[in-house]
Parts: sequence; C-alpha cells; structure tokens
Amino acid sequence: MKLVFLGTGTSQGVPVIACHCKVCSSSDPRDCRLRTSALLCTDNGNNILFDIGPDFRQQMLRHDVSHLDAILITHAHRDHVAGLDEIRSFNYVQNRKMDVFLNIEAERSILQAYHYIFEPHRYPGLPEADLHVVDAPFEAAGLTIVPIHAMHKDLPVLGYRIGSLAYITDANHIAPEEIQKVRGVRTLVVNALRKEKHFSHFSLPEALEVIAQVNPEQAYLTHISHEMGLHAEVDTTLPDGVHLAYDNLTIEI
Repeated sequence: MKLVFLGTGTSQGVPVIACHCKVCSSSDPRDCRLRTSALLCTDNGNNILFDIGPDFRQQMLRHDVSHLDAILITHAHRDHVAGLDEIRSFNYVQNRKMDVFLNIEAERSILQAYHYIFEPHRYPGLPEADLHVVDAPFEAAGLTIVPIHAMHKDLPVLGYRIGSLAYITDANHIAPEEIQKVRGVRTLVVNALRKEKHFSHFSLPEALEVIAQVNPEQAYLTHISHEMGLHAEVDTTLPDGVHLAYDNLTIEI
C-alpha cells in the first residue's frame, strides 16, 4: 500500500491569509500546506480517503484520483468535512453512494450541516452518501479497519488503524488502552500543531511522546501550522525515523 499526503496544514492552511511570517513567505513547497487529508491506495486497487476538507476538489484533481471507495472521517470540524458536497462526481462516475465512516458526534454534525443531502425528497444531482457510525473494527474497501478513540479537547475524535498503518489527527489526548491498539504499527501519522502547548492539539513534544509510546518504524507529523517553523529547519531536529509530512509526500506502507 501507499499513503499520499494530500494536505498537511491546519484549518487556515499555510500560507495563512494576510500573514507575512518567514513560513508563509517561504519558497520551499514543503511549507505550502493545504488542509489535512490523506489517501491510502491499497494493494487491491482501492482508494480510502482520510477526511474530506475544503481543499478536496483541488487535491483530487492534483493527484488525478479517478475513483474513491470509502471516506474515513476523524471528526466534523469544517477543515475535515467541508468538501463533502464534492463527492457528486464520484457518485456519478461510480454510480453508487459514497460510504462514509465516522463516530456518532460527527454523524450528528454532518446530518445538520448537510441536511439537504439526506432529506427524503431529494433535489436531482445532490451528493449521495451512506453514513456508517463505527465504534469497533469494521470492513471497508476490502480491509479491516480499527477505530482509535481520542479527544480533541472535549470532542471525541477517531483515528484509524489499517494493518501496519495508524492515522490520528486533531487529538490532544489518547487513553492508554487506545494507545495499546496502535502498538505494533510500522507507520504512525499523528498531528503536531506547533512547538508550544495548545489546548486542543498535540504540540510537537506531546506528539513525540506518543510516538515514543507506540514505537513505530517510521512516524510522520501532520496538521502543522505556520507556527511550527520552516520545514527544512524543524525536520532536521527530529528523532531518527520521525519526519514532518508535507503535501504530496507519498510513502510506502
């Protein structure tokens, strides 16, 4: 399998509108970050998307994605679900509803924000989605997927383990029993907003602590703000096997 980082930025992306800091002004493409999302391309030819943010259309066109088999939602903040309306093209090409997996909190939010998709008297051409609330291991796109429960301040969020990969973003607390579910992975993706502590996201030191507990072969940090600093400077300071992810990075799982 391979994992493509479609976006690695925060809700504002990088560069941030009207900001002229050294990161937002950087000419290094690794410092230009769309909103966080990733695409898992499986051995059986299926594509699984982690989150569907406001840059979804651009990300799909940039990587020439011709089919999408399932979407895994971590939580329903807009930088992670605002692209849901754009699944219409895949509905049309694939002639089916899109399977979307999420927790109960995200389902409630999506049903409210995108009520027009789920109303009984539908307007022609609207997106079509089947929402599947998950709490235990489930099957999607031919794979067994294990939900990882975490907290984003007071909001329950989901990470996901698929074989030797675990993907967790927008968390600032993972209980020990949930960390246990992640042990043994070869590749861990986890959020790290900035170096300083934050009220709802892991800071860089906190993310490194999670990585040390899981002890994967390789780890990648995502959901990175401009406050983290320049990619070229920060990445060289990280422990062996740990890297800042960046948009369009593709790794083998």
